[in-house]
Amino acid sequence: MDVISIQSQVAFGHVGNSAAVFPMQLHGIDVVAVPTTLLSNRPGYPSIRGRVLEAEFVADLLRGIEERGAVDSAQMILSGYLGSADNAAVVADFVARAKAKNPTLRYCCDPVLGDRDRGLFVRDDVPPLVRDLLCPLADIITPNHFEFEWLCGTKAASIDQVLKAARAFLARGTIVVTSAELSDTPEGTIETLAVERAQAFRVRTPKLPISPNGTGDLFAALLVAARLGGAETPAALSHAASAIFAVLERTAASGTAEMRIVESADQLAHPSRKFECIAISA
Repeated sequence: MDVISIQSQVAFGHVGNSAAVFPMQLHGIDVVAVPTTLLSNRPGYPSIRGRVLEAEFVADLLRGIEERGAVDSAQMILSGYLGSADNAAVVADFVARAKAKNPTLRYCCDPVLGDRDRGLFVRDDVPPLVRDLLCPLADIITPNHFEFEWLCGTKAASIDQVLKAARAFLARGTIVVTSAELSDTPEGTIETLAVERAQAFRVRTPKLPISPNGTGDLFAALLVAARLGGAETPAALSHAASAIFAVLERTAASGTAEMRIVESADQLAHPSRKFECIAISA
């Protein structure tokens, strides 16, 4: 099983491919990791070194893995933080080309654009390209609640609003909305919702008093791993939500800024606490 994972990479900490590759490998997935940035660490520290990679360089790497047969053997492309509008265009061109060459290939787009605390944290020219070029190619999209509302261009504070907005935005496939807090979400919990044309599901987990960077990257990787392992949407959603809760619970207990991914290896593949999905009446 192969995944081509195109996203940021850091030398220190766990975001982008530095959060996504190890969990997918734990699930028996061979990952081809292509960086869009090479940074010393994520933003938020007193200093940061490295840079967003030039689009020509990213395109060259993608051509290189194509020449090695990665597109022919891959089952899924996963994209995350892109760093620039030019990189977004390069990735869109690669995904379209790859899916034309390998019609069974699926694409999961994690539209890393912002969050409710910071708003949009990418360059102004990136979000429209993610919405207009990448999302139409996707079979799975994994925005957080803030990104979902931005992509759809509307507020979605209730489950009915989420269903309506999701189905208007995505003609096929699955939208998974993470970090959702809706009008009927019980206090002290947070939700993840999966919406498809004919069905929808939600899973609730306790809300922990931390919000480390990279949780969306980790969640998308876990969801992709479950889907490639043969799980249908509700089981994949349950697995990803359960595994990431286990990581965050351990991170909260440790008091560290970075997620405790490596020491949570046992929980990533087989979380001890299972949060079940429930179907939503559509």
